[in-house]
Amino acid sequence: MVTFFILINFIFWLTLAVFVATQTVYIVYLVKYRRRPGHKAHYSHGNNTLEFWWTIIPTAIFLTLAIWGNRVWHDLTQGEIPPDAITVDIVSYQFGWDLRYAGADRQLGKSDIELMTLENKYGVDPADPAGKDDFTSTELVIPVGKTVHVLLRSRDVIHSFYVPAFRLYQDAVPGRTIKWVHFTTTQTGELEIACSQLCGTGHYNMKAKIRILPVEEYEKWYADKSAAALAALEDETVTEVVAVNN
Repeated sequence: MVTFFILINFIFWLTLAVFVATQTVYIVYLVKYRRRPGHKAHYSHGNNTLEFWWTIIPTAIFLTLAIWGNRVWHDLTQGEIPPDAITVDIVSYQFGWDLRYAGADRQLGKSDIELMTLENKYGVDPADPAGKDDFTSTELVIPVGKTVHVLLRSRDVIHSFYVPAFRLYQDAVPGRTIKWVHFTTTQTGELEIACSQLCGTGHYNMKAKIRILPVEEYEKWYADKSAAALAALEDETVTEVVAVNN
């Protein structure tokens, strides 16, 4: 992350220096070569030496920024995610967001894009017992100060996970699972997830609420949701046993 800010600052100061230099030359030429009585315009075909250097220098700068930026991007996306991070499965669709949390076992059930159907909108693997107690939510509820790891997918077209307050933007692409998105909040509050890709007629209203809670409040919310998911699972099991016995 430190390298990221160094790169941003470098680009800022480089841009400022180029701006000042070009504007200075522009003003000097406006004054020096302005139309004046007794001064005849001089035609210049060009200067090969100058053209060479003003081609080589920008090329070298852009190549440096491209290589440097690629390294920074690799560090950001391939960096180690803390083992205690809270993983949330977020599936985008026209025109909303489905969110899935790990249940009482704190293990998110395996999922596969190939398994996605109208009945199985997260593509959860039915053979994985860890997914039995997972629960869903209509809002992203997270604790302050804890790393949140997002699994980002799309069921139909390209959407984007966009949280302006986090300076976070990542496209959700059909057929792919984006696994690198993770962040840590620094204060409580209420925000919004927005989609910033033009994904259809309901794009303008594709939003979801984010609630950043104190850790104690989050743990209570999580415990309540987990308990409800377990109760529903037990009821479903009892119903299946009764049906078999009948």
